[in-house]
Amino acid sequence: MPPTLANGKICYIEMPATDIARSSDFYQRVFGWNVRTRGNGSVAFDDTVGQVSGSWVKGRPPSTTPGLMLYIMVDSVAATIEPIAAQRRRDRAAHRR
Repeated sequence: MPPTLANGKICYIEMPATDIARSSDFYQRVFGWNVRTRGNGSVAFDDTVGQVSGSWVKGRPPSTTPGLMLYIMVDSVAATIEPIAAQRRRDRAAHRR
């Protein structure tokens, strides 16, 4: 489905990340985002309906206080919690090594 084009539509997001590979893996596993590498080597994403794209960027510290809030739609909160918990277990196991 081609994206909806309209004045004022949010179409691109740059998300701060300290570890782009880890962040992109998380969003791909949990939300099913299409993750791709651009010709310039940057890692980008498209949401599951092809309406919003963006990339992860270094050099901008993740916010420690609420500011702009983005919400991601899910079919089931309960079903989405398991891949998040699985990712957390993998992260903890990796830090123990």
